[in-house]
Amino acid sequence: MRTRFDEQLETLHKEMITMGALCEEAIARSARALENQDLKLAATVPDLAGQIAHEERDIESLCLKLLLQQQPVASDLRTISSALKMVTDMERIGNCAHDIADILLAAHLTPDAEAQEVHDMALDTIRMVTDCIDAFVKKDAALARAVVDADDTVDAAFVHIKSLLLEHLRTPKVDGEYVLDLLMVVKYLERIGDHAVNIARWVLYSLTGKREQK
Repeated sequence: MRTRFDEQLETLHKEMITMGALCEEAIARSARALENQDLKLAATVPDLAGQIAHEERDIESLCLKLLLQQQPVASDLRTISSALKMVTDMERIGNCAHDIADILLAAHLTPDAEAQEVHDMALDTIRMVTDCIDAFVKKDAALARAVVDADDTVDAAFVHIKSLLLEHLRTPKVDGEYVLDLLMVVKYLERIGDHAVNIARWVLYSLTGKREQK
């Protein structure tokens, strides 16, 4: 019985890795589409978001089977319940990437002075998503805490880019629609960072049994 349970738990880990990889790819495609004005690439993101939502349902189903058909010990129970919480944030990450792609498709943004800052912020959020999933699979509390700490960098990038965009508003012939659209893009990136932090905190709970406060 335990062997079967361990096999299903390993399947859960693999499914979490798959879902995490899809989240990373969705963010990366949105970021590259913005950087290169690649609308064809942006148009592929909704399909990825759909795959992420499908993975969420599959993982939820597997977790419920593990809870109902097996007899998990306390540490396994924390792992399964944490996975159920994590996939909600992962699905929302997919939604944020989808929303960024939708803005690109509608607005045809061409970032100028902010291009490098937005690029760096996107890389930081992708790294946070990668690391929080790795922390779950590897049961690495230190890596999970590093994700929580990394949120300060993403938040600081958001504040900095927002200040650059406010400068645009003070210039003649300002394109207000451009400012608002790009502000929404970086706000979605900031939200992705928040979701990665939520995932990392659930990883810590699965390992320690303590839910860390925000």
